[in-house]
Amino acid sequence: MTTSRIAQAGAIATGGALLAWSAVAHADFALNMTPGATAISHEVYGLHMLIFWICVVIGVVVFGVMFWSIYHHRKSRGVVPAQFHESTLIEILWTVVPMLILIIMAVPATKTLIRMADARDAELTIKVTGYQWRWHYQYLNENLGFFSTLSTPQAQIHNDAAKGEHYLLEVDQRLVVPVGKKIRVLTTASDVIHSWWVPALALKKDAIPGFINESWTLIDKPGIYRGQCAELCGKDHGFMPIVVEAVPEAEFQQWVATMKASKLNTLTASGGKTL
Repeated sequence: MTTSRIAQAGAIATGGALLAWSAVAHADFALNMTPGATAISHEVYGLHMLIFWICVVIGVVVFGVMFWSIYHHRKSRGVVPAQFHESTLIEILWTVVPMLILIIMAVPATKTLIRMADARDAELTIKVTGYQWRWHYQYLNENLGFFSTLSTPQAQIHNDAAKGEHYLLEVDQRLVVPVGKKIRVLTTASDVIHSWWVPALALKKDAIPGFINESWTLIDKPGIYRGQCAELCGKDHGFMPIVVEAVPEAEFQQWVATMKASKLNTLTASGGKTL
């Protein structure tokens, strides 16, 4: 086989391998935000896409004009550059046009940010406290609290067992909330700065020692929504998952009653001392 044929065969094999890889990887390769599972998350996603397409149009126009000018006014054609130094019209245009674009972007963004910050009229308040490296949830309306800790088996972490579907995203105690109710979330921390982040709910708030940050959510459909600590809080930062389980109101009340009964039994078994 000649050198050229060997090179051709190698190129074909490489191209086939790349096509096969792209076909397999394409399903899992995504760069965009997710629409989420709440009304406010859909609004955030819509705002994101609006700003994205505005930026795309700006980029196409700016680079289109630039490349057109480079090609049609190149030196080899003998073009003499136009002189419009300190042109009043140009000064006005590149001041007014960007300002108008920013206003168009700022109006919907401001409306969304105001809605995201409005936690009034909440029907349930949950205090979230970050620890190295776990979360504590306290239902202030129900006098109920518990820790939520990573439950991924150590064998998976040390590559001694096959990793599960929700590797590093499962906990021993989920945060259970009712659907159809506005939930106020208060975030703080006991040691270092953490960040409580659930992408599907458009919730991301820093948990800072000595401060309480406020946010809210309203989940319309039952489901399980996962997140993580989004702040570099120490060596086990990657082991602070968040699992929110939204259930119907009746199921939520039953869960609360079960948790309270379990807590009471634990206190009784320990002689009334808090464990």
